[in-house]
Amino acid sequence: MTEQDVGVLAIGAGPSNLALAVALEESGAPGLAEGALVLERHPDVKWQRNLLMPWARSQVSFLKDLVTLRNPRSRFSFLSFLHDRDRLDEFVNMGTFHPFRWELSDYLQWVADSLERVRVRYNAEATSVEPTRDADGSITGWRVRLSDGDTITCRDLVIGAGRDAHVPGVFAGLPADRVIHSSRYGSRIADVPTDRPTRVVVVGGAQSAAEMFMAVHQDLPLSTPTIVVRSIGFQVYQTSKFVNELYFPSFVDDFHDATPEFRAQVLDQMRLTNYAGLAPPFVDELYGMLYQQKRFGPQRSTVRAMTEVAAARVEDGEVVLDLRDLRTGKTEPLTCDLVLLGTGYEPGMPALVRGLADQAGLSDVAVSRHYRVDLGGPAWGGLYLQGVNEATHGMSDSLISVLAQRSQDIVTDLVARRGAPAERRSA
Repeated sequence: MTEQDVGVLAIGAGPSNLALAVALEESGAPGLAEGALVLERHPDVKWQRNLLMPWARSQVSFLKDLVTLRNPRSRFSFLSFLHDRDRLDEFVNMGTFHPFRWELSDYLQWVADSLERVRVRYNAEATSVEPTRDADGSITGWRVRLSDGDTITCRDLVIGAGRDAHVPGVFAGLPADRVIHSSRYGSRIADVPTDRPTRVVVVGGAQSAAEMFMAVHQDLPLSTPTIVVRSIGFQVYQTSKFVNELYFPSFVDDFHDATPEFRAQVLDQMRLTNYAGLAPPFVDELYGMLYQQKRFGPQRSTVRAMTEVAAARVEDGEVVLDLRDLRTGKTEPLTCDLVLLGTGYEPGMPALVRGLADQAGLSDVAVSRHYRVDLGGPAWGGLYLQGVNEATHGMSDSLISVLAQRSQDIVTDLVARRGAPAERRSA
């Protein structure tokens, strides 16, 4: 067991904190990058680790990588990665702005490997986080304990570990081995036997649910998948260029300065730009698969639109879902072996952040324009949140669209605080 002290500690080596690492390296601030450490609980970096199907694509332009919209000349750009891997010609020849997901995942690992001053520590799972305090009770920093017993203290903590998976209460009573959330699909589906028929039900109508529905045909070749969708059918993302301007980094200022009522209205109207839809080409692929099944067979797949799961239980070793037809209100049972949940993530703050807020004595988590939590008084240590600030910074906060500029906002705040007078500040 060892103890280590750093200036900036970032939990999670995903796109958010890797973009921050790059911004730290390019900031030019003396000692800031050298004093930064990124923790990753896995042995490597992967983007959407459990949904890395070989055919899955990003829905966001590769130009919205970790750095380009902040510094187009950066050596950490996606195009620099392709050039380094001798794949630039072939990628250009594909004529797309939307890379395969595995290629963006490779890009993230390449960035992590290319960092020269910011360090990345793998197999480092944070098991507890607590504030450190001065004699007067003010927060001086943070103490993070790892699963291997090591302890790391820091002045500034950045949390970019994502939101908690949303598992609707109706499924809470099912055995853990019968339910797989999309965030664990890849690792869990590998444990399901492939040499026997499996009745699979996918729940959800957005991208992750549809991707699992498509993938399980190959992953479990003897399966008969059914997908249960509350809406009238699969819907495509709203891709209007006018609406997409709300994902510009510059819109974050407008959104942050708006009233809570306006923010809520915008978020509701933007649901079909992100959460409630599928990429148009993928909708065509799904429809084509079902069309060919009807013509050539076998009819493996079923789409149950305008349907919801009213109850779930286990009877005689089988999972029974009570499906309610939203058109008629009638309920009928559906027996299956495995339930796949494409039900997204909890909209509120992650448990890790809520726990820290409780320890800091905060009744609410309020985040500044520069993504720093208001700790309620003078504090030498800072707490920054990435990817969980939709309510105050807009829907783009959970996506990769604003990564480059958001990392610059955080670095600007870090530098400003280090250049401030010696007394503790909480602004």
